[in-house]
Amino acid sequence: MEKFYCSNFLVSKMLDACVQYVEIEYATLLFRNVLHPNIYLYNAVIRLYAHRENYVLALSAFKRLLDHDEDDHLAPDGFTFPFVIRACGVVMNLWLGKQVHGHVCKHGLGFNSVIENSLLDMYVKCGAMLEAHRVFDEMRERDAISWNTLITGNMNLGRFRTARALLEAMPNKTIVSWTTMISGYTKSCLIGDALAMFRQLQMLGIQPDWVSLVAVLPACSQLGALELGKWVHFYADKHNLLRITILCNGLIEMYMKCGGVDQAMQLFNAMADKDVISWSTVICGLAPNAITFVGLLSACAHAGLLDQGRKYFHTMQNDYNIKPEIEHYGCLIDILGRNGQIERALEVIKGMKMKPDSAIWGSLLSCCRTHRNLEIAIIAMEHLLELDRGDTGNLVLLTNIYADLKNWDGVARMRKIMRSRRKRLLVVV
Repeated sequence: MEKFYCSNFLVSKMLDACVQYVEIEYATLLFRNVLHPNIYLYNAVIRLYAHRENYVLALSAFKRLLDHDEDDHLAPDGFTFPFVIRACGVVMNLWLGKQVHGHVCKHGLGFNSVIENSLLDMYVKCGAMLEAHRVFDEMRERDAISWNTLITGNMNLGRFRTARALLEAMPNKTIVSWTTMISGYTKSCLIGDALAMFRQLQMLGIQPDWVSLVAVLPACSQLGALELGKWVHFYADKHNLLRITILCNGLIEMYMKCGGVDQAMQLFNAMADKDVISWSTVICGLAPNAITFVGLLSACAHAGLLDQGRKYFHTMQNDYNIKPEIEHYGCLIDILGRNGQIERALEVIKGMKMKPDSAIWGSLLSCCRTHRNLEIAIIAMEHLLELDRGDTGNLVLLTNIYADLKNWDGVARMRKIMRSRRKRLLVVV
């Protein structure tokens, strides 16, 4: 075991496997048991933490590397700093970011383009535009990432003239550059500027992508620019972009706000994948009915949106005077169950004004297995046996719950019941 822990190569391979299987604790244990980790191992563990968005551990590993730097002559390299700088940006720790920048210069990596772009992004995320411009000005080679990052930072802070000047000075503009400007103008309610920027993009013959289309649609909605909105719809259809749900949602909202209800509903009905926003957009634009709310609640269940699902269930009754039917209750039970609110789901079932059917109890039983709640699973099972004695699938599900909890007596009892049922069926046949 000691030889294994002393092998940097083996441990680095194990850490790569931990990335795939999300074994952060095991990776940390491996790393801490290496007596003399080399720079490759440090890079592997810092990369692992950054990929799993555990930036505090990434920064802690970097600090340990710096401590070893003094004792074991270890030094961070060009593969170390991008992940560490990214961590500083995400946690928005400007002071720490500046310290890391100092180490970059200390180790002679100040002109590494990947590191320079990482520093630029970190300063932009921290809102330190003076430092960001300084890094940008000192870069020997600027690529599209460099320009777009600085444009984004200025747009986010409302420095529109500076951002526009950067766009005009940019040698090889990309669709990301234009989209950043359009989105920034729209978010700041500069609708005329957003539309003018999009029309300029069109006149230059640049092909917009779905992101740029999504960015311009709110501007169309606010100014009532239905013709441009229709052009976006036509373009999206022509380039097979209507399979993207967020784009369809934007188009539906645009049509609703511009008075094109029929076009909105045609697009909505043709959508293959409707999400919560799709349904809620239609509800805001129309007088919804019971069927509409079934779709909306079902979307909330599949998306795991507990608070929104409960809100829509009450909105249906209080704002639209729609009495919940058994399908609505089924969706609500599914929403609560998927989010671990098993006891609350059982309370809702007990308070129903109609008799719960097998679908209601089956949904609760399924959620009980997910959240390992044997007590309520047995209650659900008792009601299911009353409603449908011939369905052995629920017995199998309860057996699996017993097995998950390692309750082998319960497993044996359920299998005995299933064998007894099969024998009775054979006799009947």
